[in-house]
Amino acid sequence: MKPNSVPHPRILVCDDEQDVLASARLLFKNEEVDCVTVTNPVTAFESIREDEFDMVLLDLNYSRDTTSGAEGLQLIERVREEDTKLPIVVTTAWATVEIAVRAMRNGANDFITKPWDNERLLSIVRNMHELSRLQQREQRLVDENDVLRRSDEKQDIVGDSSAMVAVRETICQIAPSDANILITGENGTGKSIFAKCIHDISKRSVGPFISVNMGGISDSLFESELFGHVKGAFTDAKSDRTGRFELADGGTLFLDEIGELSASHQTTLLRLLETGEFERLGSSKTRKADVRIISATNADLEQLVNDGRFRRDLYYRLNTVPIHMPPLRDREQDIVGLAQMFLEKYTKRYRKEITGFSKEALAIIKNNDWPGNVREMDHAVERAVLLSTGDRVEPASLVLSASPNKSQSLDDMSLEEVETYLIKRALRRSDGNVNEAADALGLSRSAFYRRLRKYSL
Repeated sequence: MKPNSVPHPRILVCDDEQDVLASARLLFKNEEVDCVTVTNPVTAFESIREDEFDMVLLDLNYSRDTTSGAEGLQLIERVREEDTKLPIVVTTAWATVEIAVRAMRNGANDFITKPWDNERLLSIVRNMHELSRLQQREQRLVDENDVLRRSDEKQDIVGDSSAMVAVRETICQIAPSDANILITGENGTGKSIFAKCIHDISKRSVGPFISVNMGGISDSLFESELFGHVKGAFTDAKSDRTGRFELADGGTLFLDEIGELSASHQTTLLRLLETGEFERLGSSKTRKADVRIISATNADLEQLVNDGRFRRDLYYRLNTVPIHMPPLRDREQDIVGLAQMFLEKYTKRYRKEITGFSKEALAIIKNNDWPGNVREMDHAVERAVLLSTGDRVEPASLVLSASPNKSQSLDDMSLEEVETYLIKRALRRSDGNVNEAADALGLSRSAFYRRLRKYSL
């Protein structure tokens, strides 16, 4: 579904009388309602499993020798097992209070007798369609709150270095398109910020921006997180849940740490990107979503492809337009401007009367290696603002040293300082590759990430 598009209501009508189906088609055609007709409960159920409808209008009786409504009531039960929210309106010429009550108990939303009143039926259709749209919007807002990258303000993209100018020019060129984008670069270089920027200046800016860390999803929950699930799909599935891909319909899905995907999940993602089709876990209904994919990784995907650890066809699918984020050590011209931006951000947030950095503090900022890149600087300046007692940030508040491996021996360091130093050195030696740095230190990837967060690297 395209952004800003408001589709016509789409209705499935199930009745064994051809004149009734013809009347429905004529009525809905004149009212810009898409109508699909079937003649029996079996075909109706198959259609509901394979296609998307905003409402079902179904007869209760299909056997000429009975007026019990049993076939229609059974169909309602089966539909409710498949889709708990699809509006169902029943219609029958044998209207009784008892059948109406049973239909409602089985999951029908409304009841209308035949021959129906056209205005009343159209009113029901409009109301059901609007209610469905409101429920979907409310659910989308709830789900987005769980998965959107939490940020209390949009960060400006600071940088006058030639490397950053080139990145911004590329973004301005490709953002208006729907091309898939692969953003590479070390941890902390701002890949997620730039992904959001691309979305904000694209034609999809009115749609959702959904972010998911592929490296943080366990194998057992991958399909549920990406595609969603239906109630009862697994032990803890207490209700239906919309997946990240469906949440991003009409907008952008940001797949961070894409290099961490297992081989089986690479195959699943490739099929999704090729067709735009998916099934919620526990359901056989095929769904579609119109989503732009932006991926990011700190790994060398091309090398992973050559090593046979990443699918070449998936790599090409993701890498329509590549963007490389330069590390902060290659952006010396931008360091002071970034530090000033973070200072303004946190003095405002914490209501501190700080006017700038002292000359000594600024020298340390300029000479620091910043292996954690922009993210490390962000945390360092925030910490400095919190610790500062005067009107300027002093070196003591920065908790940084210009050359930690030269000015201080390990014997003089605390345990936290030693760990920070060793992690920074490992990151420098691996050119920011987290997996290589973790291996060098004998740590698992998850343990290494915990230390990165602990020390704001």
